Amino acid sequence: MNSYPEREIPVLNTEDLVVFPGSTLTLRIQKKQNVAAVKRAQSGERLLLAVSHRDRESPSSASEGLARVGVLVRLESARTGKSGILQIVVRGLERYSIVEMQEKEDVLLASGAALLDRSDADDETLKSLRSSLEATAIEVLEMLPSDTGMLIEEVKKILDPSEFSYVSAQYMNLPQSEAQGVLEMTSVKNRLLRLLELLVSRREALKVQSRIKETLSENLGKKQREVLLREQLKAIHDELGDSNDGPSADDYRKRVADAHMSEEAQKIALREVSRLERMGDQSAESHVIRNYLDLLIEMPWNKTSQGEIDLDRAQATLDRDHYGLDKIKRRILEHLAVMKLRPEKRGSIVLFLGPPGVGKTSLGKSIAEALGREFVRASLGGVRDDADIRGHRRTYVGALPGRIIDGIRRAKTKDPVFVLDEIDKLARGWGGDPSSALLEVLDPEQNESFHDHYLDVPFDLSQVLFVCTANSRESIPGPLLDRMEVIELSGYTADEKFHIAKDHLWPTELEVHGLKPEQVSLEDVALHKIIEGYTREAGVRSLRRELSKIARAAAALVVRNPQESVVVSELKLRDMLGAVKFEAEEMGLNDKPGVVTGMAWTPVGGDVLFVEAAAIPGDGKVVVTGQLGDVMKESSQIAVALARSRLEGIAKSVLFKDRDIHIHVPGGAVPKDGPSAGVTMFTTIASMMLGRAVSPKLAMTGEITLRGKVLPVGGIKEKVLAAARYGVKEIILPLRNAKDLDDLPVEVRRGIEFKLVSDVDELLRLVFGALVPIQVANVDESLRGVLPVTGAVYPLQQVRNGC
Repeated sequence: MNSYPEREIPVLNTEDLVVFPGSTLTLRIQKKQNVAAVKRAQSGERLLLAVSHRDRESPSSASEGLARVGVLVRLESARTGKSGILQIVVRGLERYSIVEMQEKEDVLLASGAALLDRSDADDETLKSLRSSLEATAIEVLEMLPSDTGMLIEEVKKILDPSEFSYVSAQYMNLPQSEAQGVLEMTSVKNRLLRLLELLVSRREALKVQSRIKETLSENLGKKQREVLLREQLKAIHDELGDSNDGPSADDYRKRVADAHMSEEAQKIALREVSRLERMGDQSAESHVIRNYLDLLIEMPWNKTSQGEIDLDRAQATLDRDHYGLDKIKRRILEHLAVMKLRPEKRGSIVLFLGPPGVGKTSLGKSIAEALGREFVRASLGGVRDDADIRGHRRTYVGALPGRIIDGIRRAKTKDPVFVLDEIDKLARGWGGDPSSALLEVLDPEQNESFHDHYLDVPFDLSQVLFVCTANSRESIPGPLLDRMEVIELSGYTADEKFHIAKDHLWPTELEVHGLKPEQVSLEDVALHKIIEGYTREAGVRSLRRELSKIARAAAALVVRNPQESVVVSELKLRDMLGAVKFEAEEMGLNDKPGVVTGMAWTPVGGDVLFVEAAAIPGDGKVVVTGQLGDVMKESSQIAVALARSRLEGIAKSVLFKDRDIHIHVPGGAVPKDGPSAGVTMFTTIASMMLGRAVSPKLAMTGEITLRGKVLPVGGIKEKVLAAARYGVKEIILPLRNAKDLDDLPVEVRRGIEFKLVSDVDELLRLVFGALVPIQVANVDESLRGVLPVTGAVYPLQQVRNGC
């Protein structure tokens, strides 16, 4: 319906913009003719005729280039901004068909009539078309990246098909010619169909764009995100003022040239620099290359220590840091002398073998100081992967160089003293055998071109002085042990512990606890009591702990009474350390028949053990307990068989036929094995049969055979030192172990009487005498008599007072 009369209406030239009925738009007016049209509308009924271009080629007049169908709009508001540009708000009313246009007073005026819709479809068809158009429009709106929620709600509120078509066309952003064609359609049905066709086409185009975007996002998204995040991180660091860009490729080339690498290493380093330069800092692999280049540059390819070998200085350093160990120091000085005479000689690998706490690791540190070299230590206890030795290949995430190359890098010289601690505690896991990887490291014939998987370039280890430490040689593989020169360290004597504690441990504990010598003093008698009554070990670690307890207790007293000095006497030890842990008379408790003191070797030093035997009703079996190994069980069988053959005069006794012999070694929770308890077991059985007690101050060790021979055993020094700690005064050893007595400290040899035997006849004569009356309880009177000693009696071998 035409609600407005046919008259001349000011024309608003919208150029490429097609205005539809029902829409409200904000327009910026700059052309002089349009400004004049707005002013004329303001002075009249505030109506304008919005008309777009029909032909953009140079028209002969203003009216010739305009379309013949426009939209009658109402001027809602008009204002001039600060820039001087007129800005208006118009609302579309209805379509208008132009009949005539003419220019009057710089204003283009048009006359015509309203363009009405033509009804060519029923209401149901139009409603159906409108619903389809609405669904498609909503689908398109939801695919747009902007927030279109409010627009979708507005679209749903328009129920009239014709009005809905106008609103849809306005927001579809159609090309000017397409939009003008839709505006000029009088058939609502055709208009809805055309808009539906255009929306479907738009929807498919959006779907294609979406698929392309997803494909690009999948292919390039990760890398683009990384680049974006790195740039953002860089911007954050720049903003915070802590930007830390890595060295440039040119910086790396200069550092590589200054590192004096081998030719092969330099070639690989420059190749990696070129890779870094090509890929840039945004690549995820750039930091891997930088780490590798940093390692190559930091390795001491040609840098050595400037120190020279001075035997007098080395002797002084060893004496200052370690008390005693004269034989060990002599071996070390001999090794250094060879290094001084033959600098080019590939040095041997030294293995310090001994119980814990005797100073194996600290000896390595003293050697480094004496040589003027850097000191590096790597603990191998529990290492179960050969990658810990050789490193990981750089293809793995989080790859690192092995402990050898890492230690050389930390030392910053190619000839440090490198201590491989606890080499006997290497494990073997699914990742490989680290002991096999050490074969190349500790072989002077191979380590001049050691190959680490991470470094991936041969490195010369021939100038490194490797010092290994271990508690036991049993767990070291044979091929690895064969490459090392073994220097054994035994436990300390009580006198050595006294001097170590007085000269080294106690001053160190005072310093650690913030005490001064004038504030706290430790009497010599008290120190001896600590060594004898509170510790019983081969090394001095427990002694250090006890001294630490005393220092803490003394510190508390000093804080309470700063003006008084603390004197630690023997009487104060109970308050500071508690009750005495080891009594000197402990050995006297085992003075009954059937109990003999033996000596044993352990990875942590020597020890004493007590072998017990008892006869119980039975059928002549031999029972052994105490968690004994196979070798020790065989020794017990030999001891029983030998006792039967040597004690032939009482062979008919129930002790043999009607009694079981039970042999027990206390300490059942600790596994025991080895042949050296044979002599002790034989003596225990004889003591039980004869009813004669053996002095607990007498200890013995040695292997026996069925012929009665006493064979030599190992670990004599450790066993004797342990026996001395327990207060033993007499020791019986195999005759062929006489050479081992020279290794014993003088104070130990003077305090113990040593007796050597070559067979069990001498052993029986030595322990029980030539004729021993039988005093076995609860046996027939016929058993009482004398013990005949069968076989030849060899001259008794005795070594008294170390002679």
